[in-house]
Amino acid sequence: MRIDVISIFPEYFAPLDVSLMGKARDKGILDVRLHQLREWAHDVHKTVDDTPYGGGPGMVMKPEIWGAAIDDVIASEEALPRMIVPTPSGRPFTQAVALEYAAEPWLLFAPARYEGIDSRVMIEYGTHLRLDEVSIGDYVLAGGEAAVLVMIEAVARLLPGVLGNAVSATDDSFAPGAMENLLEGPVFTKPPVWRDHEVPEILLSGHHGKIARWRRDQALRRTLQKRPELIERGDLSAADLKTLDTFRADGDPVAD
Repeated sequence: MRIDVISIFPEYFAPLDVSLMGKARDKGILDVRLHQLREWAHDVHKTVDDTPYGGGPGMVMKPEIWGAAIDDVIASEEALPRMIVPTPSGRPFTQAVALEYAAEPWLLFAPARYEGIDSRVMIEYGTHLRLDEVSIGDYVLAGGEAAVLVMIEAVARLLPGVLGNAVSATDDSFAPGAMENLLEGPVFTKPPVWRDHEVPEILLSGHHGKIARWRRDQALRRTLQKRPELIERGDLSAADLKTLDTFRADGDPVAD
């Protein structure tokens, strides 16, 4: 997968050189290209923003500079990227969206600073690129770079060959299939007892069917406690509903 990022702070993306992302780049699975937006500004101060029409606080990023940068990044290629603009007013970024983006050969991220990018940029490129305005949550950051890092990591770990064990992604919270719309339950490793806390006996039993049911029950329990609104969206079996009834009757969805 090719990923281009246009930003006034390309150095913000140094974390993509380490851990799974760095290994994916070394293997050629992930091709990340960073571009300094100020290279397309031609005044002595490399200005990329100006005051907003209509007044108001803050500054707005200039359309002609973004336009020149985007045009140059996509100019020499036969195919076109899917363009993603992080903004609190965009569509929510979810695991389903990450899977959707992981199927793309090329993503172009345009993180803004200040009060955002002149809206005409999204109007213009929305006419000939698949353009998404995307939010990673109901809060405001100093700039879009952190949101881009979140999205790149969420997407790239889904690419074949990135995770050491590809099955790991299928057990994620919100992963499609049995765990869709449920949070992942608790996980344990050796030793079996640590500071008087024991690993649940069922996990030591070797009974795969019972372990699978226990994990499903724990996912239901954790979701009921932390994100109860997700329960209503789940594709729940009769056994799931019985488990939930038991938790609710106990009045303590996290009780052992």
